[in-house]
Amino acid sequence: MTQTFDFTNHSHRRYNPLNNRYVLCSPHRAKRPWQGAKEEIKKTLLPDYDPKCYLCPGNIRATGDVNPNYETTYIFPNDYPAVKLDQPDYTEDAQKNGLKKKLFKTQGVKGKCFVICFSPKHNVTIPLMSIDELTTVVNTWQTLYNDLLLETQQKVAPYKYLQIFENKGFAMGCSNPHPHGQAWCLDVVPTEVEDELNNMEKYYKENSSHLLGDYVQLEMQEKVRIVAENDSFIVVVPYWALWPFETLLISKEHLKSIRDFTDKHKYDLASILKTLTIKYDNLFNTSFPYSMGIHQEPFECSHEHHECAWFHMHFYPPLLRSATVKKFCVGFEMLGEAQRDLTSEQAAARLQELDGEKHYMELVK
Repeated sequence: MTQTFDFTNHSHRRYNPLNNRYVLCSPHRAKRPWQGAKEEIKKTLLPDYDPKCYLCPGNIRATGDVNPNYETTYIFPNDYPAVKLDQPDYTEDAQKNGLKKKLFKTQGVKGKCFVICFSPKHNVTIPLMSIDELTTVVNTWQTLYNDLLLETQQKVAPYKYLQIFENKGFAMGCSNPHPHGQAWCLDVVPTEVEDELNNMEKYYKENSSHLLGDYVQLEMQEKVRIVAENDSFIVVVPYWALWPFETLLISKEHLKSIRDFTDKHKYDLASILKTLTIKYDNLFNTSFPYSMGIHQEPFECSHEHHECAWFHMHFYPPLLRSATVKKFCVGFEMLGEAQRDLTSEQAAARLQELDGEKHYMELVK
């Protein structure tokens, strides 16, 4: 008897057009990983203000600098930056030849790193902030992008790309619970971003249309993987997702960067960020950890990359079955290719049924 292929039961690979790689999907291994995963709801015990926190208003940081008594967002140069501007240029050793020249390739990297405190309150996170407060965060991102772009245009600094991101939770290596993100501005375009732009350019040349523009239209037609949506943005569990509850936030219209945002766009981004992160927290009744980052137009790039860039945000959360069970990329995933155990559609269905307005702490009152 001939079987019909079943996407919820049979192994298959899904192609990611943004990075030109495949993800192995093995849905029969964990069709419903959330069943029976009920977590005890625990209240956060963090105070509004922690005198020992390096990021709270008025406190002394590790380097001796003192934070102002800020009342909204606060941004400052990272005290321990991953890249610096004040270093000599790297010059290739003229004596390096043969195999060394082929295999030991090196580039110097210069830049500046920033810390962005989302709120003066030590015990809040994005889902617990108001939309107005989150709009202020988005305004801060836009102002930083515009200021650094201006420095680049005026040849004050050699920046090419600004990577804005947030690591939330100890599971993602975040040692300070104070709500904050980071921004690294580099004189190179990072590999992940460069790969996406190259694939967007290739898609445009082959189809005379934008990859993410077409993808938004397809997801809106199928309506299977949509987690949240408003006038300006859509959030989906991407068809090619790797992480269990990975999501992709995409602008519906062709916005190349946060520089293109109107007040309406900024409000809508703040609103959908709150909706998505509330759903995340409600999934396992926990403050949901993730790595989140914005991908957008570089400051300096080719004309093709300039035309193809499309604002979007990646959310990579590690939790799989509960607040304490995480997915690890090991074994085949490190040695073969990316792999996941539940389909994007199953993950999306779970997120779709969750409340996106009331936080789990409010739901049990």
